[in-house]
Amino acid sequence: MKKIFIHATPWQTRIAITWDDLLQNIYFDSHTSNPLERSFFKGVVNKVLPGIQTAFVDIGQERAGFLHISEIDRNLAIRRLKKSGGNEEFEDIEDTTPEKEEYVEQVDIRNILYEREPVLVQVTKEPVGSKGAKLSTCFTVPGRFVVLMPNIPRIGISKKIEDFEERKRLRDLVRAHLPPEMGAIIRTTCDKQDERQIIQDINYLVKTWESIQKKFKEAPVKERLHQDIDLCLQIIRDHLDNNVEFILCDDRNLYDTIYQFVKNSSPDDLPKVKLYQDRTSIFDAFNIEDQIHQALEKKVHLKSGGSIVIEATEAMTVIDVNTGRFLGSSNLEDTIFQANSEAAEEIVRQLRLRNIGGLIVIDFIDMSTQSNQQKLYKMFEKMLRERDKFQSVVLKVSEFGLVQMTRKRSGKTLIQQIMVECKICHGLGMTNSLKTEAYYILNKIEKTLIEQPNHPIAVTLNPDILTYITTVEYESLFTLERRFHTKIILIADEHYTYNMSTIVVK
Repeated sequence: MKKIFIHATPWQTRIAITWDDLLQNIYFDSHTSNPLERSFFKGVVNKVLPGIQTAFVDIGQERAGFLHISEIDRNLAIRRLKKSGGNEEFEDIEDTTPEKEEYVEQVDIRNILYEREPVLVQVTKEPVGSKGAKLSTCFTVPGRFVVLMPNIPRIGISKKIEDFEERKRLRDLVRAHLPPEMGAIIRTTCDKQDERQIIQDINYLVKTWESIQKKFKEAPVKERLHQDIDLCLQIIRDHLDNNVEFILCDDRNLYDTIYQFVKNSSPDDLPKVKLYQDRTSIFDAFNIEDQIHQALEKKVHLKSGGSIVIEATEAMTVIDVNTGRFLGSSNLEDTIFQANSEAAEEIVRQLRLRNIGGLIVIDFIDMSTQSNQQKLYKMFEKMLRERDKFQSVVLKVSEFGLVQMTRKRSGKTLIQQIMVECKICHGLGMTNSLKTEAYYILNKIEKTLIEQPNHPIAVTLNPDILTYITTVEYESLFTLERRFHTKIILIADEHYTYNMSTIVVK
């Protein structure tokens, strides 16, 4: 069964999702973060570059976002072309279910977007490194049961809903209650769901879209018009289904917020929302903390004794499968197939947990029979389809025993969220970021105070960490002092590295 754990502190909220007690996803949210994904902006076009068919749009962030022609709504393109008198043979393409590729090559982006004009855009990917946010005018507004596509008149449905009659019922229901020219993606949570709740969800999303359009007309350029609900509620909205055993939260205020959200969106699931009140940290009690640290290591040990090694490069992620101590119980070919099967299941989990996207190459152990290669390929593809919500494309096992695949990118990887490039080794290794180390020390302080409340403590730590805590997390420190009726003294020691700290209870 699936379980959702929420560990909230004054400085950070972490949401973990497990399946059979194995960590599947981990999410981080802090009061200093400013997520852009799924947000709508009234942007202004800075530059239009026909050579790469891309426009750079200023949305009021540090770097301009980029909008490629493949992310421009087809109906918008047609309207702009007709208005500008463009002579591209665009009207020859049928207006029913067109594919992006059919018109990308025929249209010049200069006839669709113009410099200094305002444009409604949605962020589809967060800025990464030196790249700005990825933008789109193919809008989506996610809800509990459906994802509204206000300018794409198509009906999509989750592949996980397999019953033909149920698929037909849902398609007809959604189509009947959508305004003209709008489309939607029917989510897995719609399966066997009451019509009234689905219709309510559709109506709410349509009103949200109408509000966005109204704000676009009135707001100044570069203003954020709409952003998704808080990350914690997003996770619950996207993951709460019949497979969830419970949602366990250790903060009373956040628990009340979650309880109200589930009461409004899915009242039948209210008994699953529970408050954790034990003294032991929730992530320690359920072995989540250790699993997070293991997910940062290159080598992953398998139950059978084998292992997989995950290496990230600039262009791709490479995964190597090794038998290790696994000896099997029959002939060599069966032993290799068993090791590869176990590795394939773990790889699916690691891709999701580490949020690995882009090009991925997997070096499975060589198998001599084509039948086993085909079985492994089908098994791996099926597990990705059933267990991973992000789109992926997998090629068959090559002559060299390699499996090549792509997985949709979504934000930063787990390592990018927690670590930064080491200033000493200049990229040859990784170390925890200043922020992460500060949070580790704050967690350590909290654990000490739980065990020995009402006692003053002195904490010796690195000067940079001390500066971060006393400036960015000053309120968090006071919260801990008030909560445990004590005094926390911070002492800087320049000989301490980021990951060093000493706590003395007075």
